[in-house]
Amino acid sequence: MLIENNRGGYAFLKGIAPYSCGVAALAGFEIIHARLFPALPLEAGLRAARAHVERKGRPVQALCGLELRSPRPFTFPGFAEFNASYIETLQNWDMLVDGLNPVARTNVAPAFAAESTPSVYGFSYTEPSADAAPTFVIAGAGELPEGSLDPADVVRHGETSLGALRDKAGFVLSLMEARLRELSVGWEQSTAVDIYTVHNVYALLDDPILPHVGAAALGGLTWHYARPPIETIEYEMDVRGCRREIVFSESGC
Repeated sequence: MLIENNRGGYAFLKGIAPYSCGVAALAGFEIIHARLFPALPLEAGLRAARAHVERKGRPVQALCGLELRSPRPFTFPGFAEFNASYIETLQNWDMLVDGLNPVARTNVAPAFAAESTPSVYGFSYTEPSADAAPTFVIAGAGELPEGSLDPADVVRHGETSLGALRDKAGFVLSLMEARLRELSVGWEQSTAVDIYTVHNVYALLDDPILPHVGAAALGGLTWHYARPPIETIEYEMDVRGCRREIVFSESGC
């Protein structure tokens, strides 16, 4: 379900309480992607993202994507507890649309040099732009069906053989494709394809990754040596198409 967020200048795919499945700029707007360098602890990072957006003359509702980093994967109950506090912040900022969370999100756990607390790694927001090409952010997803946070639904649960990883990656790639279609965009319009796993990505390139992403591979694929945010999930991806990318710090860009 694609829903317009007119205050924010973007439309979003209905997801679940912690995040939407993806966002696309409305006509007259574009999405800008920003990386926080260095990453900041969660509350400070959220404040920094909001302050940056507001310095650009945009309302906080223009904040349409967040990339979080966690010290380690959560249990399923622990993930629910973490999300409750996060959602409360968005509610307090009046960012929900008819009770729905419009903000796309990726949350992963680096397997090396992880921060000691949950942190904000990056964010995306909209700005007015005449005749801009389509811009979008697809939220991160692992090998779980849309709308589920049930461990019983994990594809090839508990398996990490090459065959199992191919099935997991193929499932996630198909999920990404479905979200792209719902936003009326495609792989060929993507400017960044991110993969999050501690498993051997090279063994998955010829089958199934490259046949799916097609022309998007010309821009390269970014492998983050990280685990998805919940224990037992092994492979995650996100995708975006942004014409402007910045590196942002508390002191400016």
